[in-house]
Amino acid sequence: MGVRKSNGSESFVTLASERGRVHKRTLTVVIVSQILGGTGLAAGVSVGALLAEDMLGSEGLAGLPTGLFTLGSALAAYLIGRSTQRFGRRVGLAFGFIAGGLGALGVVVAAVIDSIPLLFLSLLIYGAGTATNLQARYAGSDLALPHRRGFGTSMAMVATTLGAVVGPNLIEPLGELAAAVGVPVLAGPFMLAAVAYGAAGIVLFIFLRPDPYLLAKRLAAASADNDPSTAHTSRLTIPRVGISAYVGATVMVLTQIVMVAIMTMTPIHMRAHHHGIAAVGLVIGFHIGAMWLPSLITGVLVDKLGRTPLVVASGVTLLTAGVVAATAPGDSLGMLILALVLLGIGWNFGLISGTALVVDATVPANRARTQGTIDVLIALSGAGGGAMSGVVMAGASYQVLALGGGILSLVLIPVLLWARRRSTP
Repeated sequence: MGVRKSNGSESFVTLASERGRVHKRTLTVVIVSQILGGTGLAAGVSVGALLAEDMLGSEGLAGLPTGLFTLGSALAAYLIGRSTQRFGRRVGLAFGFIAGGLGALGVVVAAVIDSIPLLFLSLLIYGAGTATNLQARYAGSDLALPHRRGFGTSMAMVATTLGAVVGPNLIEPLGELAAAVGVPVLAGPFMLAAVAYGAAGIVLFIFLRPDPYLLAKRLAAASADNDPSTAHTSRLTIPRVGISAYVGATVMVLTQIVMVAIMTMTPIHMRAHHHGIAAVGLVIGFHIGAMWLPSLITGVLVDKLGRTPLVVASGVTLLTAGVVAATAPGDSLGMLILALVLLGIGWNFGLISGTALVVDATVPANRARTQGTIDVLIALSGAGGGAMSGVVMAGASYQVLALGGGILSLVLIPVLLWARRRSTP
């Protein structure tokens, strides 16, 4: 980047002047990759439970795919966080998407040869794409100014909308294509996921230069060199994260559990009420669109109104989604769409406000490792929510599952009260 190391002050000025330009380029690259990544994510999410039910022959195990690929995303989140800390965003994000594509391809092969072990292994690897899709939101905030962090995060997320909405609505034609080439119909969307994830990884690996995280670290180091108050502080000292990082992590974990549990079992609930695969694709398409599309507005609200109001809005919206899902007649497509749209919006509020809280409480020296650890917790909570959702539905009902998830979301409010007491002198 043409920065001279001999003059700390001049280096800082040069790096700072690069910040805006690199941030804009980063957002452009991330937007393209997220459109592709959203397609890969949505395709598998839409039919994973249905494919497992067919291959395993059990409704109680239908939540297992979500549990497996979410567990895989936990491992991927850990690896991406650690590699980002050392090598930057580009390497971790690129190979995370490519691994997800290989996992999707493995699911297709498993369906063709009817291999349950290969299906489980492939779903685990496919989860890397899910983790990468979420980790990419941090790339949008690496170089954002403090009062624009919500916007930076939201720009990375809103791009997922196009692929996320298109993916589920291609289920029927992809099923027909799969059948035409001798592949089980429900494996068709995973064929699309393999291509989409692979393309997203290639885009990031080639074009995410300069690396936004590495530049943010250099900016922080140059700023510290020019700050007399930190002149005697060791560069090897990594500061502790603030209390709001724990709050943000809790918010994202709870919203993930509620969203994954209800979303996973909705296709099973719909098929039990004689909805076709096209209707399932429509509902999940609206849901995933609602997860990502509001991001641009949510980011602005997080920056303007603050983090806390959006956390409260997340809990209330998720509760409303659970109530609507629990009380909707099984044959009412419109009510199910409304419930899943509210579910997506509530998750969106929680993820963006939680992400902003984490970024606020960290510095470049500890940020990537902290973000990776938190996304591991998010993934594990999603895995638990997905796996247990099938058990709850088989043992009770979809209505109990939906209402229980909605009530669980209200835990967000006492978490905020606890954080306020801890931060009060």
